[in-house]
Amino acid sequence: MEAGEIGGAVVFALAASAAVAAAVYVGAVDFSHPLAVGAGAPSDFEGVIPWLVGVFSGLPSGAAGGVSLGTVYELWVRVRSRVIAPTLQVAVWVCMVMSVMLVVEATYNCVVSLGVKVIGWRPEWRFKWEPLAGADEEKGTGEYPMVMVQIPMYNELEVYKLSIGTACELNWPKDRIIVQVLDDSTDPFIKNLVELECESWASKGVNIKYAIRSSRKGFKAGALKKGMECDYAKQCEYIAIFDADFQPEPDFLLRTVPFLMHNPDIALVQARWAFVNDTTSLLTRVQKMFFDYHFKVEQEAGSATFAFFSFNGTAGVWRTTAINEAGGWKDRTTVEDMDLAVRATLHGWKFVYVGDIRVKSELPSTYGAYCRQQFRWSCGGANLFRKMAMDVLIAKDVSLLKKFYMLYSFFLVRRVVAPMVACILYNIIVPVSVMIPELFLPIWGVAYIPMALLIITAIRNPRNLHIMPFWILFENVMTLHRMRAALTGLLELSGFNQWIVTKKAGNNFEDNVVPLLHKTKKRLRDRVNFLEIGFSVFLILCASYNLIFHGTTSYYFNLYLQGIAFLLLGFNFTGTCACCQ
Repeated sequence: MEAGEIGGAVVFALAASAAVAAAVYVGAVDFSHPLAVGAGAPSDFEGVIPWLVGVFSGLPSGAAGGVSLGTVYELWVRVRSRVIAPTLQVAVWVCMVMSVMLVVEATYNCVVSLGVKVIGWRPEWRFKWEPLAGADEEKGTGEYPMVMVQIPMYNELEVYKLSIGTACELNWPKDRIIVQVLDDSTDPFIKNLVELECESWASKGVNIKYAIRSSRKGFKAGALKKGMECDYAKQCEYIAIFDADFQPEPDFLLRTVPFLMHNPDIALVQARWAFVNDTTSLLTRVQKMFFDYHFKVEQEAGSATFAFFSFNGTAGVWRTTAINEAGGWKDRTTVEDMDLAVRATLHGWKFVYVGDIRVKSELPSTYGAYCRQQFRWSCGGANLFRKMAMDVLIAKDVSLLKKFYMLYSFFLVRRVVAPMVACILYNIIVPVSVMIPELFLPIWGVAYIPMALLIITAIRNPRNLHIMPFWILFENVMTLHRMRAALTGLLELSGFNQWIVTKKAGNNFEDNVVPLLHKTKKRLRDRVNFLEIGFSVFLILCASYNLIFHGTTSYYFNLYLQGIAFLLLGFNFTGTCACCQ
């Protein structure tokens, strides 16, 4: 057990203790409200069955000759107070427990990442890093290991030249690097263009290989696995992977590979993503906030404490031995990168995240593309949790603290709890509660915890405070897709292993206008998101009911905002105007 793991466990325990102490001090935690509310509710288990039977009995005597409006309302009140409210109250307390889990996890990650920033911690403090002798690629080539750069692509008409060009221009001896283009394109025209580009770089003296397959079995994982089977690939000690829209700086290998060379227990060096289109629209701006939090907080915290985090699938360098020892690439989920990272960790390998190294890439420029990307990631992560939970428990090369971190923090809270509690509590229970006065929602659960999460996010994104309200509303809509994805992955419902490539726009950005990738006629169902529109109607109706019959709660302002956000995204409005620049 290393010092980083012990430190991470201590910080987590302190975060949990602080949350509990704060709740007790302010008197926020109050479980004195019974789960069953309303007059006549049973107080013990023995009275449950007769009580449920009696809910629908005992109609007024006047109901025999005909059911009046008052009778219907009385029946509704009876059912509402004795069945619906108690059932929802159970869901409320389950959500409260999950909310506490979420805020403790977020606090822990934020404290670690802030500590890293305050003390100026760098990966070089923990792992040895020395520049390669004679960094000039024209001399000292004997000290440079063989590196293969893999670029998987699929019909990447807009970006294939960018990715191939930047990979071929990496500063590394020409006889010690192989650029492998894994082309799964199904469009013959695009495939021919990619092959011609490879031939063009080959004529300039670059050792570039063009590889294709007869089928797309396994999607990206299948392509990477096939690429590793080539004879020339077996000569390479390290594998750098870049998606088709990623553009590494020329010194990328010079800054990452030394970590692997001087630390034989490191399997992966992960760089941070940067974005070329983060100011194109409001959609890309809120996406950047999401990814900034992921890299600044989650990846940084995992690397600094347990030397474990999820490989992001690109902008990283792997040790070939670690990939083979972990069982190679597998296509059993849509998160083949996370799958490999977890399996490698279970074999005792460590990871390093280097936030100072940034690789330019492209954010999805349409709402539909972003939803499909998030669905794939959320579904795959939950499905991997289902497949690998037992493997983590019985692993012999991993400490108990690291197992707890992987199962609880990495999988349970982030892949299951986070998407579900946000959607169920704020998009379903809170709106419905305005019509069920018997339902008790603790103020600390619906106000204090969201505020705490907002502050934690704002601390690590101080430059984006002006778009924080838009980010909140956008993420509220996205919880619907992430919850559906998490349930699909956990239960392995239809489409749990579906892979849809995110379309790119490449160099087509002009005047901050989102380009049309293909000018084709779209059906109404492709232009309008009916799920979002349906939820917007539901939320606006609940808000209107609360405004008219507000009772003791006043959620209508928030519900109206949520409804408007759902409505706008239902019509694919992504804020392409320049008002927020």
